[in-house]
Amino acid sequence: MLNTYYTAMLSEKDIIFEIFQASQEKARKIGAEHVYDFSLGNPSVPAPSIVNDTIISQTESLDALSLHGYSPGMGQPEARAAIARHLSDRFGLPYQTDHIFMTLGAAGALAHALRAVTNPGDEIITFAPCFSEYKPYTAGASLKLSIVPANTDNFQIHFDAFLEMLNPSVSAVLINSPNNPSGIVYSAETLDRLSDILMQKSEEYGHPIYLISDEPYRDIVFDGVDNPYVARHYRDTLTCYSFSKSLSLPGERIGYLAVRPDCVGAKQIIDICPQISRTIGQNGPASLMQHTISRVCGRTSDLSVYEKNKNLLYDALLSYGYDCVEPGGTFYMFPRSLESDSVAFCKKAQEKNLMLVPGDIFGCPGHFRIAYCVPTERIQKSLPIFKELAREYGISGR
Repeated sequence: MLNTYYTAMLSEKDIIFEIFQASQEKARKIGAEHVYDFSLGNPSVPAPSIVNDTIISQTESLDALSLHGYSPGMGQPEARAAIARHLSDRFGLPYQTDHIFMTLGAAGALAHALRAVTNPGDEIITFAPCFSEYKPYTAGASLKLSIVPANTDNFQIHFDAFLEMLNPSVSAVLINSPNNPSGIVYSAETLDRLSDILMQKSEEYGHPIYLISDEPYRDIVFDGVDNPYVARHYRDTLTCYSFSKSLSLPGERIGYLAVRPDCVGAKQIIDICPQISRTIGQNGPASLMQHTISRVCGRTSDLSVYEKNKNLLYDALLSYGYDCVEPGGTFYMFPRSLESDSVAFCKKAQEKNLMLVPGDIFGCPGHFRIAYCVPTERIQKSLPIFKELAREYGISGR
């Protein structure tokens, strides 16, 4: 008999990939140059040359077993040590190798973090707008996910709603900054207030409330924007990171879980992770990529194009009459849709070959996401279509 849980998920397919597939179908029919696909957060800049050079040198210098063999359950010691040194040097926290667990990207880090500090039936709280895959991630760990409504004025945390939702069943709070889909970066003031609340409630409830910080966009932050390191603001923080965006390596599935050294149960959390791997079948990233990361940790691709794209698109949309909170990082923008039904709005945009993602799947109806990780000339060519769409809604802009 087919699994009923996963069969039921067929009716809740990944909308982002459905829009991406529709874009591919349009491209086959009318030509890719006529389709403006802003659906998928696939990095558009190449990995830095040092990555390919390092991969080549590894294949030429390492023996076959080191190159292609299994890695230890927690990951290659040299990769873990390199990441710990990088975090310690950059953020001033005394990370050691024992605080790092190698994973299959940020999703793999989240899979382990969510299970390490909860028990089935526990509650996780996150904040809208939030990554749509948090729902299956938490459901797969038998957890209840509660989503705090968005503060759409600035997309910082809606603290009044958060305080109403906090209760003793909450084992962890999940945040994502810089944020997908809004591009907003949580301020130090926001993080300090969040930390104060979590410390107070942890004491009141008699158990730690862990903070799981999902940070795949940590290194894509724009000029003049302060991007506080979350773990510096709260002791019981588990940091989930991926090299997918910073090094443009999404297909390599390489990342890590870092536990703040003085976090409650820090060493045991890492010890637990290989046991979690045994139950979910995520037994470590490729040895070759771990060897590579150990030598390029701290490097990034040339990420400047994302800020260039942001400035171009943001300024144009405002001039056309769109309402949008300016992103502080990532390669996403989250304007208000031009009608209250953002699904209907995105369908109208598709008729003009603009492939946008409705905000409903991020817990924030009435908005839409633009993934502007595309060549700059694609942004430039799409602008007249955004302008035409606004005029059809009777918005002339300035």
